[in-house]
Formats: sequence, structure tokens, C-alpha cells
Amino acid sequence: MTGYGRGENVRSGCKITVEIGSVNRKSGEVSVGLPRELDSLESQVRDEALRRVARGRLNIRIHLQSADGFKPVNVRVNHKLAQTYHQEFTRLATALKSGGTFSLDTILRSPGVLETNSEDTDAEKLWPQVKSALKKALDGLVEMREKEGAHLRKDLQSRVKVIQKCVSKVSKLAPGVPKRFRENLMNRLRSLGIESIDPNDERVLKEIVIFTDRTDISEELTRLKSHFQQFDECAKSKAPVGRKLDFLCQEMFREINTIGSKAQDAEISKEVVMAKTELEKFREQVQNVE
Repeated sequence: MTGYGRGENVRSGCKITVEIGSVNRKSGEVSVGLPRELDSLESQVRDEALRRVARGRLNIRIHLQSADGFKPVNVRVNHKLAQTYHQEFTRLATALKSGGTFSLDTILRSPGVLETNSEDTDAEKLWPQVKSALKKALDGLVEMREKEGAHLRKDLQSRVKVIQKCVSKVSKLAPGVPKRFRENLMNRLRSLGIESIDPNDERVLKEIVIFTDRTDISEELTRLKSHFQQFDECAKSKAPVGRKLDFLCQEMFREINTIGSKAQDAEISKEVVMAKTELEKFREQVQNVE
């Protein structure tokens, strides 16, 4: 599910800002961007986020800013390393006979030249501030996702109703399938010139019994009814149900496919196609549900 949340906390001249965005994923994934001085808090931030969000990819960005003259870090230049870079760059330019020049900015951007001393910033001491800002951001994110979830629930319920109507029609059509098979069988026999065949002939009855047993879909209809009841329970639940709905969708596909292959009836096949079309849309939406 998609969503966005933002939270801030200002204390002792230090401002923590947390921004969270989420996109759809089948599982729970968290990407955390932290300033260097707060790197040690990554696992705590990740755990806190996963307590609130079970499904989706979260992109969390945390910013640490000074306020009222607060300096979160001290920066110093590693002069020896800078001199080494300068010597090596000069040697390279001479070897290549490029005649090119390099600026002070090039040296300063080289790895390790600028060093930060985080003595003034204790990450663990800042955790309560980070946690407070993170909570506000997660509250906003969850609220937005809940609004989207309410719309998704209505959409899924409407699609399940369509599928239930199709299954209901199949249930009404199923008892007449053996009768229609018997009529078709007798018509085929007559078309072959066998006019004197008795409808109660043992051979005819045996074929009808075999066909009836092979095309019986009562078990599939019963299981579908159970799946619909479980969906209703999920729709009322406040807990994450995305994975359960994903499983129910697979099972409904299985039962409806079996009905289509067993029924051998044109009218039932039409309802099966309609149900599978709606179920495919249902499956796509379920991927967005936590």
C-alpha cells in the first residue's frame, strides 16, 4: 500500500526530521537513510517501522540538523592524506603529460580527506528524539494507508459479490447437467440411426452414472462457500490480512478452475470465465493490501 508520513522533534538545539514513503510489496521491506552520526540506530529504526507496517516497501529518510547554534558533528581535514592525494595527482598528471590541473575541491572530495568527529553527538542519547519523530511519521503513514485500505476493502467486497453470483448460478445449473447429458446422449444415438434404444437401458444408465460422478462439483462449491466466509472475516479484521487474502485468492482460483474442467457444460463454463476474470482483478488488488 502507498502512503507518506513526516515527523519532527526539536530538543536541546537538535532537530530530527523523519520522512517515510511506502510502495506496494508482497513482503515487508525497509530502506533506511541516516546521517553518518546516527548510523548505529539503523536496526532500531527498522524494527520500529516493521512493528507498525507488515507489508510494503518503506523508504525512511532521517535528517539531523542544528538548531539554535547546536553543532552535531565536528569536521576536520586530514592534512597528511590530502598531501598524499596532491602528490599522487601531480605524479599522475606528469606521467600522462596531460598538463591538466586539479582544484582543491577535487582533493577535498577524495575519500577520507574530510573527517567527522562525532564526540558531540551520541546516537543512543538521540534515540528518544529519533523515535518520537519516527512515531509521528509512522502515524501519518498508517493513517494514509488506512484510508486507502478502506477503499480497497469496498473494491474487493464488490468483486467477491460478483464471483459469488457466478458461483450461485453454477450451483443452480449443476443439478441439471446429468439431465442435459442424457438428452444429448440420446440425440447422438438417434443421429446414428439407433432409434429403438431405451432411455432406461442399462448401458445408457451406466454412462450417465459415470458422467455424473466425473462431473460432480459439489465439493468445489462447498470449499468456495468456506473461502467466501473467510474473506468476510478478513474484511472485518483490523490485523494485517494481505497474505491470507493472497492465499484465499489462489484457492478460489483452484476451485473455479476445477469446476470449469469438470462441469462440461456451456452455461457453467460461461459463469466460470466471468468468475475467473473478476478473480484476476481481485488478485491484483490483494497485492496492495497489508
